[in-house]
Amino acid sequence: MPKLDDDAEVEVKLDGTAGMLQQAIPAILRRGLFEAPGARIVAVVEFASTMYTGHAKDEDKDPQVKLRIKLAEVATEGDEIRLLREVQRAMYRRRKMNGTLDEIGPGSRDVDAAVAELLAAEPTEAEFEAHEELKRAHRGSRVEHYG
Repeated sequence: MPKLDDDAEVEVKLDGTAGMLQQAIPAILRRGLFEAPGARIVAVVEFASTMYTGHAKDEDKDPQVKLRIKLAEVATEGDEIRLLREVQRAMYRRRKMNGTLDEIGPGSRDVDAAVAELLAAEPTEAEFEAHEELKRAHRGSRVEHYG
């Protein structure tokens, strides 16, 4: 495996084999993604590098690595989605605290705004708690009649 300079920027691309992703996304979600551009799904994905280019010192190409999806699992229920999003937020907080968040791509980036934009469509913790409280209140107010 070739060694790269510490400051080398490596471009990442996905290879054309997406069979695992196809299998991991239920048909109803694939249809929803097709019918609603911009729709999102949340998944846990495992990648493996399959090929690299641009590694020779006299080569005029930036280093590039191609990744293949080896395993993928898509969240299909609200609880799964909330859990995966919380994991994402925890990983974001760790990278921000470690000062590595700017490694997600070239150029300046307002990370807080980007994360806020991604989470804008998701319920806040306060909204979720209010929803749960409302459900508990409705359960306790049920009246049963016996004849």
